[in-house]
Amino acid sequence: EALPLAVSALLPAFMFPLFGIMGSKQVASAYFKDFHLLLIGVICLATSIEKWNLHKRVALKMVMLVGVNPAWLMLGFMVSCAFLSMWLSNTSAAAMVMPIVEAVAQQIIRAETEADELEMSCSNGSINPALELDENIGEYEKPDWKEKEKQQNLPSVEAERKSRKDKYSGIFKVMCLCVAYSATIGGLTTITGTSTNLIFTEHFNSRYPDCQCINFGSWFILSIPITVIILLLSWVWLQWLFLGFDFKNMFRCGKKKTAREEASSRVIQEEYKKLGPISYPETVTLVLFIIMTLLWFTRDPGFIPGWSSLFPKYKSYITDSTAALVIGLLFFIIPAKTLSRTSNGENTVIGYTPLITWKEFQSCMPWEIAILVGGGFALADGCEVSKLSEWVASKLTPLGSLPLWLVILISCLIVTSVTEVASNPATITIFLPILSPLAEAIHVNPLFILIPATLCTSFAFLLPVANPANAIVFSYGHLTIMDMVKAGLGINIIGVAVVMLAIMTWIVPIFDLYTFPSWKYIPLRNETIKN
Repeated sequence: EALPLAVSALLPAFMFPLFGIMGSKQVASAYFKDFHLLLIGVICLATSIEKWNLHKRVALKMVMLVGVNPAWLMLGFMVSCAFLSMWLSNTSAAAMVMPIVEAVAQQIIRAETEADELEMSCSNGSINPALELDENIGEYEKPDWKEKEKQQNLPSVEAERKSRKDKYSGIFKVMCLCVAYSATIGGLTTITGTSTNLIFTEHFNSRYPDCQCINFGSWFILSIPITVIILLLSWVWLQWLFLGFDFKNMFRCGKKKTAREEASSRVIQEEYKKLGPISYPETVTLVLFIIMTLLWFTRDPGFIPGWSSLFPKYKSYITDSTAALVIGLLFFIIPAKTLSRTSNGENTVIGYTPLITWKEFQSCMPWEIAILVGGGFALADGCEVSKLSEWVASKLTPLGSLPLWLVILISCLIVTSVTEVASNPATITIFLPILSPLAEAIHVNPLFILIPATLCTSFAFLLPVANPANAIVFSYGHLTIMDMVKAGLGINIIGVAVVMLAIMTWIVPIFDLYTFPSWKYIPLRNETIKN
């Protein structure tokens, strides 16, 4: 990243015409695709959700539903953050939830400290033995049996203090990591959840236009079990790594809440009360969000005719971006509040403020990602026109002698390793033009390799710089790099293992992966037809 990613993505725009690979018009057309229209509609929704604090209401409500037991509280934050990242960017989801987590964690530590001090003063007759020893340490006198007992208790007191300090530190660490990782895991679930999914969809649909099998509904069906399994296993891993499992406390019922649970419950309820009753703009935003989701799911579900079949002549022209743009435009039209002017004691309506303004939309629109993705499409087109992709495929053909599961695993491991030191969009942009011809060269359904590689591109859990969500959480100062590496390595292994399980089991019948498709891309045949 010697240059900003968006600037680097503009290199094909002048390098390809300069070296006679593609004309300027061809390159320019690759920079704006259907992906960008879908992104615009999604950002309109995200802008309204953030503006009217609907995200905070959803997150707090979900946490209140699961309860305030530490383990369940952590799971509640993970579920709420993952749900938000399904519809918003991973970065936004982490930035929204992290302040709430920080406030809850601070209250937990304060409540536990007070409870520990009270417990210690009661057990020692309101006298702290360690403090009394500190006061008498300079006195030279023969201690009585009580003094001997106090001296014998000193190591245990210090050990207890260190244990409490480690416990408090572990609470901060596990809560921070659960936000960072769940924001990334939740983005796997939907096509719009993360930029890597969008880039894969656009690349696949442009390279294999005869195949319409990748849409919002089919991706959700294949990815929701993966997300749920990884989320639950990550919760177990983080809980065991930093706090240990206390099944007795996790599943106790009808018992009095601990000081930590009381503090957590109080903070969450206070934060929720600050939001007040649900407002009109929040209600409208929620309704539009539900409508957009339903339109995506029911456009062409596959097992039943979707609403796009109502337009048989134009069915092939309608995509998920169509629904996203229709709903996105409504955010600029529907009024959030009216503007009035008082004259002679009468209020006169002179206009209204929409749910979002263009200025607010521009501030949330990730133009860097939009240009980066466009550069990736241009690079992919250049690889095909110059026959570079065919050359790479011919060099990778010997991989066809390996078992299919091993080819997929090697691809996943390479992508997962690279994405730790490069941005996710850049990684998927580099590897898609390589893996597609590889699948064709070894006569394998391209989805067999592209789907797991796309999912594994999001597994950037090891370093703060690997993912914006990681960087946001790391900036709060409760984590060290080794904490993130130790926890992230386990979740990387969990993620790759679950993806391998999925691609070899339930994803196979969804796309009939063991059948080499008739819609495979063959550049030479296309050029022959054109000639």
